[in-house]
Amino acid sequence: MPEFMHDGQLFQSPVELALHLIGGKWKMPVLWRLNQRTWRYNELHRDLKRVSHKMLTQQLRELEHAGLLTRTVHPVVPPHVDYTITELGRTALPAIEALRSWGSAYRSAVSRFEPRNTD
Repeated sequence: MPEFMHDGQLFQSPVELALHLIGGKWKMPVLWRLNQRTWRYNELHRDLKRVSHKMLTQQLRELEHAGLLTRTVHPVVPPHVDYTITELGRTALPAIEALRSWGSAYRSAVSRFEPRNTD
């Protein structure tokens, strides 16, 4: 497949673009949660446990820039922010589900070959 440009970046294949948009440690878990309902920033941060504020903010901004989620700032005191998956974001869910299923099958397959700790 020929190279192509998207958002000012050069990509070798659609797979590379897809991984750029939803790859990494936190983007897929965020989209997965947003499929269930609208979440506030602090709810996401608490639920994702090990993510730093900086990383979560960065990942949310990238997903918003890609059009995969929307960010709504409520003008109340104190202000709060909600995140909702977009219809475009929902189109990524089958790919995430496929990766989730494959990861589960892989984990089961390799666990048969790992030595058991019998201490």
